[in-house]
Amino acid sequence: MWDDEGEPVKVLEVKVRALLADLLVHEGRPVSADRLIDDLWGAQPPGNPANALQAKVSQLRRALGRDRVAYQAPGYRLRLGPDDEVDADRFHSLVAESRSAGAGTRVALLTEALGLWRGPAYAEFADAEFARTAAHRLAEQRLAVVEEQAETRLAAGDHLLLTGELAGLVARHPLRERLRAVQLRALYLAGRQSEALASYAELRERLAEELGVDPSPELARLHQAILRQDPSLGPSPGSGPSAPGSDPRALSGGPGAPAHAGPDDRPSSNLPAPLTALIGREDALDQVSRLLNGARLVTLTGPGGVGKTRLAVEAATRLSHSPAGQVADGVWLVELGARRGDVTDLAQAVTTTLGLHGDIPAGPPGLGTPMAPPGLGTPLAPPGLS
Repeated sequence: MWDDEGEPVKVLEVKVRALLADLLVHEGRPVSADRLIDDLWGAQPPGNPANALQAKVSQLRRALGRDRVAYQAPGYRLRLGPDDEVDADRFHSLVAESRSAGAGTRVALLTEALGLWRGPAYAEFADAEFARTAAHRLAEQRLAVVEEQAETRLAAGDHLLLTGELAGLVARHPLRERLRAVQLRALYLAGRQSEALASYAELRERLAEELGVDPSPELARLHQAILRQDPSLGPSPGSGPSAPGSDPRALSGGPGAPAHAGPDDRPSSNLPAPLTALIGREDALDQVSRLLNGARLVTLTGPGGVGKTRLAVEAATRLSHSPAGQVADGVWLVELGARRGDVTDLAQAVTTTLGLHGDIPAGPPGLGTPMAPPGLGTPLAPPGLS
C-alpha cells in the first residue's frame, strides 16, 4: 500500500501489520471487531480485547492517516483511495490494459504488472487463516500473468532467454501444462529438441504418478509436432531469436531494419522483458554498471544456472536508460548459447543481430562457414554501440 506522496506505507509492529493485512483482504468492506480480535490473537486474546484492538487501530491510523481506517458498526473498514494506491489494484489495472495493447506494449504492461510483486501477497501473513484464500487467489493470478507474458515473448521470438527463465518456474510448478507448453516451444526453437522431449516425458510421468491422468490433448499434439519438427512450430530449431515469418532486423530494430522503420522511431535495443523482477542482486548490478562505465569489455563468470545472463541483461537495461550519448546507437543482446560453430562465427552472429550489411553476409552464420573477425570493424565503426 502507498501513501499520498507515492511512498510505501511503513508499519512496524506485527499486530498492526496483521490488522492492515486483514482489512486489505476485505477490500474496503467492514470487518467486525470480534472477527479482527480472533484473527489477530486467536486462542490467546489479551485481557481486554476491545481496548487492545482499539490500540492497534490507533497505531494503524497514525501510519496511514486517521481517515483511512473508518469505524463502521460492528467494526472497521479500510477506506481505499485510487486504484494504484494498493499494489493488487494496480496489478489488475495493468493486466486489463494489456488486453487491448499491441504485442510490444502488451509485454511491457505485463512486465510492469509483475514487477509490482516483491514477494508473496500479504507477506508474512500469507498463511494466516484470514489471508490464506486471498493470498492463494492472487498467487494464481500472478502465475497466469507470468504464463501470458511468456507466451507473448515467445511469439515475439524471445525463446532463447525464456528457456533459462522458465526452468525455475517449471521446477516450482511442475504440473502447470500451460507453463510447460511455453517451455517446450522455447526449448524446441532454441535448438534443444531433446530437452523439450525430456521435459514432456517428465510431465507425463508426474501426471501419471500423482494424478493418474495423461497430459492434455493440446500438449500431446504439441509433443507430436516437436517429434516430427512440424513447420507450424516456427523457424527450424536453433535458427535464432526471430519470430516465425518475421524479418529479424525489424524485430530487433537494428541498423539494417527495413526502410519503413525510420531513424527516429526505430527501437534502440532488442533486450527482452524479464518474467520477474531481479531481487537481491543490487550490489552485483551496481558493480557491473560501474565497470561498464570505464571498460570496453566486462565478462561475467560463474557456474551454470547462477543467473549470469539475467544479471547481464539487467545491467544492459540499466545502461540503455543512461543519459543520451553514452550509448547513442543502443544496447543489443547477441545470443550465442545455442551456437556450436567455430569462434569466428561470433562476428557474423553480431552483425546478424544488428542487421548490418556491406561486405558481411546478411544471412545467419552457418556451421563450417566461418568469417574472419576483422570483417566486423567497418560495420561497427560508429561510436556509442554496446
